[in-house]
Amino acid sequence: MRERLFDLGLWLLLCVPVLLKSDPNDGGSWTRVAVGVAALAGCVAAGRRWPLVPIAVVVAASLPLSPELFTPSYSLALVAFGYLAGRRQEQTRAALWLFGAIAAAGLALTVVAHASLGQWFTLLLSLALAIVAPWLIGRYMRQYDRLVRSGWELADRMEREQAAVADRERLRERSRIAGDMHDSLGHDLALIAVRAGALEVDPALGPAQQHAAGELRRAAADATARLRDIIGVLREGDAGAPTTPPGETVEELTARARASGLAVTLATTPVPKLPGMSGLALHRVVQEGLTNAAKHAPGAAVSVTVAEEGTSVRARVVSGPGAPPDGTAPTGRGAGGTAQRGHASRTPSGTDLAPGGTARKNQAPADFTRPAPAPAPGGTGLVGLDERVRLVGGSLAHRVTGDGGFVLEAVLPRNAPAPLPAAPRSARELDRARREVRKGLARAIWIPLALLAGLGLLMVGVALWTQARSYLEPEDYARMRVGQSLAELAEVSDGLPDRPLDGRPQRAPAEPAGMDECRYYRSTLLAAIPVYRLCFVDGHLADKAKVP
Repeated sequence: MRERLFDLGLWLLLCVPVLLKSDPNDGGSWTRVAVGVAALAGCVAAGRRWPLVPIAVVVAASLPLSPELFTPSYSLALVAFGYLAGRRQEQTRAALWLFGAIAAAGLALTVVAHASLGQWFTLLLSLALAIVAPWLIGRYMRQYDRLVRSGWELADRMEREQAAVADRERLRERSRIAGDMHDSLGHDLALIAVRAGALEVDPALGPAQQHAAGELRRAAADATARLRDIIGVLREGDAGAPTTPPGETVEELTARARASGLAVTLATTPVPKLPGMSGLALHRVVQEGLTNAAKHAPGAAVSVTVAEEGTSVRARVVSGPGAPPDGTAPTGRGAGGTAQRGHASRTPSGTDLAPGGTARKNQAPADFTRPAPAPAPGGTGLVGLDERVRLVGGSLAHRVTGDGGFVLEAVLPRNAPAPLPAAPRSARELDRARREVRKGLARAIWIPLALLAGLGLLMVGVALWTQARSYLEPEDYARMRVGQSLAELAEVSDGLPDRPLDGRPQRAPAEPAGMDECRYYRSTLLAAIPVYRLCFVDGHLADKAKVP
């Protein structure tokens, strides 16, 4: 509705000059009035869909009235439609082609009508001031509006992104909590299962006590499986490694594992202290190594070594193959990274591989006197550990040894690198919008200005060329004598110029009486005055003078 009211008001405004200058009392006709009003109505109606059509129609209506393109009836329409075309037109190429076509059409009309090039230069000036300049202003306003609109869109997007960031942070916190539950409770449940397994095979206990210990071990295994299922719900699929493991030292961790029945040897005492995230990662590496040894290699000896290497610390957890109660040596598939009996390896997704390479649950160790439970999917211990070590700038490696043991090794820097702040997306979008606006302004302003500059140089060149054709050398003028014929004058030096000036200059003195023809030539190349006047009677020079 607002657009229709705007178009109606624009049409009424543009019709006023047509009604005033085409009125019958002003030398016009009602037919011209009707045609002009109808043409403006069509231009306003088509202007929103085809912004350049109104300019072409108004120019076509103006040229028959004035070869110089300046008409009182349609000058206001040219300015208005030029501005609206700049506001509404997305691309600039079509507008530049139209401006070039108008200039070419004006030149063609000048040549056909044998008019002076001054009229064409006036048309170019009218084109620049009445059409191109408003079009440039419209282009600028369009780019400015786009920049303001982009700013508001970015502000709205920033609000939505902030809400999304808050939601992601809440999910990440849940993931961290889930990781802590997996790291701490899973480790403790594995140690409980080790103790229960030791009681289950203790010959000093009766069958009832051994059965109860077996039930305790199976309950711990089931609790580990349920914990894994819960962690799978809380932790995001692409969540990073948890950052808040238990706050105990490596010495306390190994002592607690030793008290639970693991044959743990801490080869390095005291353990080097690492600050911040590096220290937390060191704790997690040792904890994961002990947990895997308790789960997958019960009864195996475990060695923990933490050594300083310049600006980094190397942590190494080595466990031997599990010792079955019948005393037989463990068997396996071989070395070189293949899973051995008594140890589990990991798939890329973090799945525990049971002895022999099959997947099973991330649970407490199997019964010492019975075969391992059926294979089932596992957890994400080593995957999360690798992510944690990577975040502090370290590296993690694990492999199966030739005798069926397992090595977990990590190299950690003393000081974790600070994360590089990422450029906000809103800042990048705003910078992109500004670059687009600059490009649009360059296309909308500098290209037309360059075109106008080229036309100006052309006008200057044509003017100099025209003046040179009507310039009479002072030496040639001095050699001319009254009474000489045109043929004799042509033999004087370079002869007469190719083209005299168009008529008598303004405010020049009256021509002598009785002359058939008087010609005027420039006496200087750049100045318009004074000029030389040559008057002829019967083809002979009858009078010559230098007039202001």
